[in-house]
Amino acid sequence: MRKKDTVLFFTFFLLGAINLLAQRTTLIQNVRIADGSGGPLIRGAVRIQDSIIIATGVLQPLPSDSIIDGKGQVLAPGFIDTHSHHFGDYDEDPSALATNSQGITTIVIGQDGSSYTIDTILALLKKNPVAVNVATYTGHTTLREKVMGTDLLRPATTKEIEQMQQLLLAEMNKGSLGLSSGLEYEDAFYSSTEEVIQLARTAADFNGSYASHIRSEDVTLDAAIEEILTIGRLTKMPIQVSHIKIGIKDKWGTAQDILNRLNKARSEGIQVTADVYPYDFWSSTLRVLFPKRDYTNTESATFAVDHLFDPEQSVLVRYAPQPSYVRKSVAAVAGERNESTSATLLQLIAMADSFKKAYPTYAYGVEAIAAKAMTEADVTTFISWPFANICSDGRSGGHPRGFGAFTKILRQYVRERSALSLEEAIYKMTYLGALNTGIKNRGLINEGYYADLVLFDPNTVADQSTLEQPTALSSGIEMVWINGRITYSGQQPTEQRPGIFITK
Repeated sequence: MRKKDTVLFFTFFLLGAINLLAQRTTLIQNVRIADGSGGPLIRGAVRIQDSIIIATGVLQPLPSDSIIDGKGQVLAPGFIDTHSHHFGDYDEDPSALATNSQGITTIVIGQDGSSYTIDTILALLKKNPVAVNVATYTGHTTLREKVMGTDLLRPATTKEIEQMQQLLLAEMNKGSLGLSSGLEYEDAFYSSTEEVIQLARTAADFNGSYASHIRSEDVTLDAAIEEILTIGRLTKMPIQVSHIKIGIKDKWGTAQDILNRLNKARSEGIQVTADVYPYDFWSSTLRVLFPKRDYTNTESATFAVDHLFDPEQSVLVRYAPQPSYVRKSVAAVAGERNESTSATLLQLIAMADSFKKAYPTYAYGVEAIAAKAMTEADVTTFISWPFANICSDGRSGGHPRGFGAFTKILRQYVRERSALSLEEAIYKMTYLGALNTGIKNRGLINEGYYADLVLFDPNTVADQSTLEQPTALSSGIEMVWINGRITYSGQQPTEQRPGIFITK
């Protein structure tokens, strides 16, 4: 062979080898595919190349395939957590163990009115890549803080609203999903409905959506629902009731009445949806137990004890002023202090306020409670609503939902109680979440969609996290892919950190 021919031969050989490597694919075979649409499971395989699903169905192995045997287990789209606070955990744990271990591949942050700027998120992801995809809303409270400073216990002026609109406009241009609010919390509670409407209109101009922790989940729940419906009616944008619940004993058992109201709104053209987590206890600050914001009022404390939560089953999950109170019920702390439960509730808030004044730069939340405040029957009714998708509202530690919300759905609501079929549950944890938030090309096992996937055993998948052990790993989650790369396998995170920022 002449020298020139030899060079050409090896050149073509090298180009062929490079092309072959470029075409390397992964075939996940011998699986039951729950494609996220709610349709029946089908036996087959899924082929992925780089970050994209390129084929599904009955597939034969190709020479380019790296084969993974699914052993007859269920392959579903990666779960989408539409209301998450996990992003705050990733500086310490970029493997995203809390989310990966329950099959979550995408989190939606910027909830309850508080958000990072998109530039900040991108900088954090560049500095510290993580094993989860991230999308965000822009928080109403965050906008208020930037414009109004600490003077938040009042409605914004017209000029201030215009300044907030400009900030929101910039974030929408960078890919924000829309506007979120946390109207029950003090820093937003005093805003007017008109203020929220004007900001929502700005998000609506970009086909954004509005997600709200509504102004009340207890005493004035009916008025709070009317407020978000009014916003949806006037802006004609999709609206989502965050972690829908009934947090007052007097209204327990009325979940279907609320859904009837939402269904009526939908029939009138209001694009209302909801997300929900599968627990009958919430986690937040003690201060939300005082709807009138009168934190020294004995009558209000007594009302909270009698109507808004069960002090015997409600546990402090964070309490910086007295760490020994953590993991104890409010009733137990009252017993230690030899006080009535209502008196202890007032003192817990007063001690927390004193701590904040003494340590104004304290980085983490000073106090939080996991409060038993709902009924399982109401939770099930909300979960079963066709327009309600699943969320966690969680992060690592504290409430067990941070490590177990999605696997609890599969254990309790699918396998043990048959409140949902497996196909319905997967739909509510994947594609419906994508639809409700406006996320594109995720949430389905379909050609051209991103290869966010979870392989699990439907017979053993279960949450293990509890109030006593909130970070216990779920069982039955066998493997997780994010953008085509394995991030979790054999109950261990891998070294892969392929999460990206998802824009609107």
